[in-house]
Amino acid sequence: MNKKQKTALIRIVAAGVLAVALHFVPVTGLPQLALYLVPYLVAGYDVLRKAFLGIRGGQVFDENFLMAVATVGAMALGSYGEGVEVMVFYQIGELFQSYAVGKSRRSITQLMDIRPDSANIERDGEIESVDPDEVAVGDVIVVRPGERVPLDGEVIEGSSALNTSALTGESMPREIGVGDEIISGCVNESGLLRVRVTKCFDESTVSRILDLVENSSLKKARAENFITKFARYYTPAVCAGALLLAVVPPLFAGGWLEWIRRALTFLVISCPCALVISIPLSFFGGIGGASRAGILVKGGNYLEALADTRTVVFDKTGTLTHGVFAVSETLPADGVSEAKLLETAALAEIYSSHPISRSLREAVKTPLDANRVDEVREIAGHGLTARVDDRMVAVGNARLMDSLNIAFTPCERTGTVVYAAENGRFIGAVVISDQVKPTARRAIERLRAQGIETVMLTGDAEGVAQAVGAELGIDFIRAELLPADKVQNVEALLKSQRPREKLAFVGDGINDAPVLSRADIGIAMGGIGSDAAIEAADIVLMDDDPAKIPLAMRISRKCLRIVRENIAFALGVKAACLALGALGVTGMQAAIFADVGVMVLAVLNAARTLAPVKDAA
Repeated sequence: MNKKQKTALIRIVAAGVLAVALHFVPVTGLPQLALYLVPYLVAGYDVLRKAFLGIRGGQVFDENFLMAVATVGAMALGSYGEGVEVMVFYQIGELFQSYAVGKSRRSITQLMDIRPDSANIERDGEIESVDPDEVAVGDVIVVRPGERVPLDGEVIEGSSALNTSALTGESMPREIGVGDEIISGCVNESGLLRVRVTKCFDESTVSRILDLVENSSLKKARAENFITKFARYYTPAVCAGALLLAVVPPLFAGGWLEWIRRALTFLVISCPCALVISIPLSFFGGIGGASRAGILVKGGNYLEALADTRTVVFDKTGTLTHGVFAVSETLPADGVSEAKLLETAALAEIYSSHPISRSLREAVKTPLDANRVDEVREIAGHGLTARVDDRMVAVGNARLMDSLNIAFTPCERTGTVVYAAENGRFIGAVVISDQVKPTARRAIERLRAQGIETVMLTGDAEGVAQAVGAELGIDFIRAELLPADKVQNVEALLKSQRPREKLAFVGDGINDAPVLSRADIGIAMGGIGSDAAIEAADIVLMDDDPAKIPLAMRISRKCLRIVRENIAFALGVKAACLALGALGVTGMQAAIFADVGVMVLAVLNAARTLAPVKDAA
């Protein structure tokens, strides 16, 4: 809770306590009005101020004016306590909505960690750390292991494994060497690289992605708040009706005081607190219920849009898959055990920091003794050789086996295949791949049961994408996409949507931030997702479980159903009471019921959104 919200909470509590205490103070008339004005102004001075500024600025009929007219009318009728209560409850609703949104929404610029802070430029044989903006095309920069590549360029010295998942969504690191192009925003995972810069920072991949986020955010339409649109017509209508009721009938029938009393009663009845409180509370209840299920929704408008979603677009790596590489299959040669194959390959890779090497070591359940290994020699783009227990071991890709003239059995499995040989004899292959999340298939099935079309857009290879998509049962698959390609695909899908239908995009990486912003609803993975993706998204799955998406849709539909019930109930009762009040059939008691009573019933109905929605079987 920020400072402004804490101040609002203190004002609400202080006004409520004062209002309750004044019920026991035995005063009447002007002294009573003066006393009640204190909690009324404590709770609602900002509403009155905004209403005044709106009138002065020519924007009269907004939510603040509606609340000001309603509460001032209540005070004028002598219903001082009610006037204070209406303002206090209204402020509670506003605080709830503000807290729900403000808790998670921060500036994109503060969280966008894709932008490198510095670049190591090589000048006269010395390494100098400078701002990336100061590096010119043709300069040589040095990228150390673990550092993010600051600018686009060409590798002129060194080789390494490059983690491009933040930009392209590729599940496996990309081997890079002399002559290869390198793009900014990637992470150098192993070797030292010297890179000749080919693009200035303003034209680099990093800058383009930042621009995509900003421009996509501008394109994303936001539905106007229902209450404000409702007040645009409702407020002038009821105010004009009250004025006519106070002036026109007395011109013909006399009884000015009676008709003024009816007009003021009319204003009290017209107070829309049942709507201005219950609707935000309904959304807040839905947001709270979703939060308890591990689904962070950044505002009621996103919860509302989710109920109209008919297409869900997924990223692959880190969204439908874990984004963590592991041994998925071992294929030992005849006469070689699975344990022997894994141990030999893991020992040979024991000194390597490559993700494939870590995967091999993690697959071995017994401790590995590094003293058993020596004479390790890495061969860029191929693999490595090492002496393990006085036996020469080769571990790497098919090119390594060919270069060493080792006969091997090719493996056509989906994923990265690591071949192993010992003393020139092939001993088997190990398949390493990203693992599909166990709940991903259930998520797709439940979305399909709700009539939702599913699409997968990924930067990964076509073969890997098709294999994952077929395993999960996804309707449409597009692979080998860069961030801009994903945005273009989502743009095309948005154009094909019917009116009022919404599209949601689910992703986790920096490369997903632009398309998360462009989609009607952006959903990010919160556990492993990047800060930029989480900030750009409208909904965050805190436990990275894709099965929470259909659950979120059920929560949103329940919330919208309750909101519509409250709108129909509040407007129906108020319409009846307004008609009866204008005819003099009902008095202040009916006005209080139409105001406070309807508000209480609507809030109780809104509280149903707090009840958990059971996950589908």
